[in-house]
Amino acid sequence: MTVTHADYRLSQLDQLEAESIHIFREVAAEFEKPVLMFSGGKDSIVMMRLAEKAFYPAKIPFPVLQVDTGYDFPEVLETRDNWVNRLGTRLIVASVEQAIADGVVVDDGKTSRNRLQIGTLLHAIEEEGFTAAFGGGRRDEEKARAKERVYSHRDDFGQWDPKNQRPELWSLYNGRIHGGEHMRVFPLSNWTELDIWHYLAQEQVEIPSIYYSHQRRVFLRDGMLLSESEHNPCKPGEEVVEKTVRFRTVGDLTLTGCVESEADTIEKIIEEIAVARVTERGATRGDDRFSEAAMEDRKKEGYF
Repeated sequence: MTVTHADYRLSQLDQLEAESIHIFREVAAEFEKPVLMFSGGKDSIVMMRLAEKAFYPAKIPFPVLQVDTGYDFPEVLETRDNWVNRLGTRLIVASVEQAIADGVVVDDGKTSRNRLQIGTLLHAIEEEGFTAAFGGGRRDEEKARAKERVYSHRDDFGQWDPKNQRPELWSLYNGRIHGGEHMRVFPLSNWTELDIWHYLAQEQVEIPSIYYSHQRRVFLRDGMLLSESEHNPCKPGEEVVEKTVRFRTVGDLTLTGCVESEADTIEKIIEEIAVARVTERGATRGDDRFSEAAMEDRKKEGYF
């Protein structure tokens, strides 16, 4: 239930929620075939909750799409399935493994599965005929995301041109597209990581257990603690140790690091995030460390 102050002014969270719900309804009314990209991570869970509220008591009027690298954390996939089953939405899984087998993308043994998601995603969007795709990107995450508008136009090759974006004065969104083009839509653009956690605490919804402090076997690589896994063998000189950790963001387990933490409740996580000076992607996502423009380069190619 939305709670207002005595003078009827909305709180910051209420305003963010209202803006995001407005965006969901605008897209549903304007685009022929939208889809919500849902990984089972915290940001996509907030999107699912907002979409649920936007169309309640009806069901969410579009399917959800996950691009599965094959290296996803099992706790995240379990949470994804629980949300999909509870809401009765259609889940489409675009598998990187299947895309490799079908020749849609090429695994050269050097390119990360995270980057192979690009071709896999674009193929799924084209195959299903989606005209808009909701993503959980936030402007506070990374420099390239900070440049992006709420409605992010993609050409018929799925590419984004950061120098040619449409104005969004007074929250008026231009959704006009030509055949073969589509729009990426970011309802959480104006949210911060701290806003996300405050909202999760308010809504008391299910999130993957790995966001909370737990014991895990990890090893240090390039300044990050990575999970021990058959998909992530240690290199010479790397040593596996058991530590008390949690994840600030979830993705490909071969590239997603964790942080040492004792935060085993949302309240403790909020306290921890409130004093953090590095974003979750900057601290724990190896795919953003290849270069200063790593994220922007991927987004220009079609990454979400």
